[in-house]
Amino acid sequence: MSLLNTLIDAAKNSPLDIAGLAIFVFCWLGYEPFLRRISKSRGLITKDMSVVRRAWMKEMTVREVKLFDSNLMAHAVNSATNFSSANLLLIAAVAGVLFGGHLPLKSMTALGFDVSSTQLFQIKLALVLVCLSRGLLDFIWSLRQMNYCAAAMGSLPENMDADTAAKFGNAVTNILEPAMTSFSQGVRAYYFSLAAAAWLWGPIYLSIASVGAVILLGWRQSRSQSARGLRQLRELLEEHPYPTPPRPINSPDDPASAQNKKENAASHNAKGGY
Repeated sequence: MSLLNTLIDAAKNSPLDIAGLAIFVFCWLGYEPFLRRISKSRGLITKDMSVVRRAWMKEMTVREVKLFDSNLMAHAVNSATNFSSANLLLIAAVAGVLFGGHLPLKSMTALGFDVSSTQLFQIKLALVLVCLSRGLLDFIWSLRQMNYCAAAMGSLPENMDADTAAKFGNAVTNILEPAMTSFSQGVRAYYFSLAAAAWLWGPIYLSIASVGAVILLGWRQSRSQSARGLRQLRELLEEHPYPTPPRPINSPDDPASAQNKKENAASHNAKGGY
């Protein structure tokens, strides 16, 4: 009840705080539905990357040597691990200020923040903590799904026909897609955590930062150079008949491969060996 009473008192004393908080919640919770809505009419990174990842999994199923794919998967896992570690450090820092008693509040006062209403100031910090915690949970879930995907990639049988490879590719894609979606949601939490932190300077800054976060995310999704490049790549992939036919590596039944071996051996012997 104390939290509710604090919000009621803030509404009476400073309606701008409640208005700024409402704008933040609207932007935070409404961004993803807004993204899904506009993705139906224009190209976005999330939609284009879905096509790229599906093409990757289809190519992976017919590749004889999957070292390249395992390296890419390891890179994705490392990225999620680094982000989650940084997120955890930020959570510890904010929680230290929030639950550290009066000493951190004195330090915040010395930095110029208004802590005249201690409970309202704690609510502002709690909002930052909630955003960071939501991001950490997204990163953790993303890591677990990536590990599922790695196990699925390792379980793929060899010498599959085209139809079987397509089914396996779709199955692995259905594991990889939500993993990458959770990772994107975790990264997005950083943007809204920064917007929530702007409330420490006042409700006007919170409102501007919330709208600014949505505009920045939307621009990067649809108008950035990366978005244009991925849109072009998606169009090329949709025109390309993937997966490409597998190329045998040093097949003993391949006459061209045998001829190349003979030519290389003759050249090696003529030069007197190594």
